[in-house]
Amino acid sequence: MSALPKAATAPLLDVNGIEVIYNHVILVLKGVSLAVPEGGIVALLGANGAGKTTTMRIALGVLEPDAGRVTWRGVESHRLPRSTWGYLPEERGLYPRMRVLEQLVFFAGLHGVPAGRAKREAMAWLHRFRAEDLAGRKAEQLSKGNQQKIQFIAAVLHDPAALLLDEPFTGLDPVNVMLLREAFLELRDRGRTVVFSTHQMEVAEALCESVAIVDRGRMVVGGPVRDVRRSTGRRQVRISVADDHRLGWLAGVPGTRIIQAGMDRSSVELDAGVEPEAVLAAAVAAGARVLHFEVADPSLEQVFIDFVGHPADEVAHLAPVDPDQDPQVLPVRRLDRRVGRFLLS
Repeated sequence: MSALPKAATAPLLDVNGIEVIYNHVILVLKGVSLAVPEGGIVALLGANGAGKTTTMRIALGVLEPDAGRVTWRGVESHRLPRSTWGYLPEERGLYPRMRVLEQLVFFAGLHGVPAGRAKREAMAWLHRFRAEDLAGRKAEQLSKGNQQKIQFIAAVLHDPAALLLDEPFTGLDPVNVMLLREAFLELRDRGRTVVFSTHQMEVAEALCESVAIVDRGRMVVGGPVRDVRRSTGRRQVRISVADDHRLGWLAGVPGTRIIQAGMDRSSVELDAGVEPEAVLAAAVAAGARVLHFEVADPSLEQVFIDFVGHPADEVAHLAPVDPDQDPQVLPVRRLDRRVGRFLLS
């Protein structure tokens, strides 16, 4: 594998060629490699079953790969103290009959945080999430969304250098999604690294500097969000026309199609060679009153469907190992073809 090119900062988390084979038949991870620099927010995008959780568990040292390794600042991850990480599992990990504040203090204590400090900071986080009233409740009395917030607080309370968060936005209503997004940004501004998995493309697009798309145990594309959105080579325009949401005049512009129709604004995809100005000219020639016109890159969801072939909320089924194909050389789309891994910087 080629050496990693020089970056502004050395990789904080370096995942190098990890593979996991289950029962000698199912290839769960296929030579996954990526390098995450210190600071910033990175998302692993993929459907359920794509391999995101397995990748995180290997990074944490919970699982051992059959090949490859994971290092953290040059040290193999399983040799690091547990307090290095803050981890939010996708599954519920709270003690059902233990009160919220008690178990937050307990979890922080496992990482050496004194009880008094843990209690103060736990209450500050509860206040931030508008959940002070939950402090005295048992976990089994909480809604799914409130349990998710408590698990997030448990992950950050010992102030780890980096957070690995598995589907952190699951079960949250729009207000709590906003609050959690604000917390992510504050952690980034404090120099913490946040790596999270999700199949909610719009959240990743709003939060992340870089993303990696995972499908059936392999990385298919990754890099800065802007580069990933441009990686398909497709372009589109977003247009709003007064009293005309059907855009009937668009039929006169070959190589265009409406991919998202709306009463207020529509997105039109352009084939290669079709210039955005052709759409605007056709609208003007038809006498349409154009209120808004912009050239835009495809959304992450559209890029995901292009590379993976199905929406992100569909379950990805892992395939048996093909003994005639080396997992190391499975076809992988890379934005930086000079290296054998994704450099998310």
